[in-house]
Amino acid sequence: MSVFSPQLAARFDALVAKYPLRRSALVPMLLYAQDEVGYLSDAVLAEVAERIGITELDVRNVATYYSMLRFKPAGKYNVQVCTNISCMLRGGYEILERFQDELHIGHKGVTADGQFSLEEVECIGACCWAPAIQVNYDFHDELTPEQVPGILAGYRAKAEGKVADA
Repeated sequence: MSVFSPQLAARFDALVAKYPLRRSALVPMLLYAQDEVGYLSDAVLAEVAERIGITELDVRNVATYYSMLRFKPAGKYNVQVCTNISCMLRGGYEILERFQDELHIGHKGVTADGQFSLEEVECIGACCWAPAIQVNYDFHDELTPEQVPGILAGYRAKAEGKVADA
């Protein structure tokens, strides 16, 4: 029995068929799997390995290389705060500290209700608009610490169904 939905399993089949080397589908498969399951469990890694025809160790070796791949559950809204040079110089650490204060968690922490997780990341590719964060796949840029409570309130409203997810 698959750990993935029938829709994702079909997507994986299409990905593997698309690439001349089946292994080339590995990173996209891991990202899609993480989106559906929430993290890369041992069962996820095993099934991806089987679908591609490589060892679980090969899958784990690739997965551990990428910082955007997780091996523990994250919150419904995963807040990634960039503290690389551009963001750092424009207040990235102050943004991170404000999120820590508001959420009462540290790096790689998850709130007690499971709604938010927080991590400091090396770069999200938004240097021109620093400081920047990414919440799941949503970017927020040119931030100030004062904007943090409003950002969190918006995601809390989504979680409560008061605002439709984009």
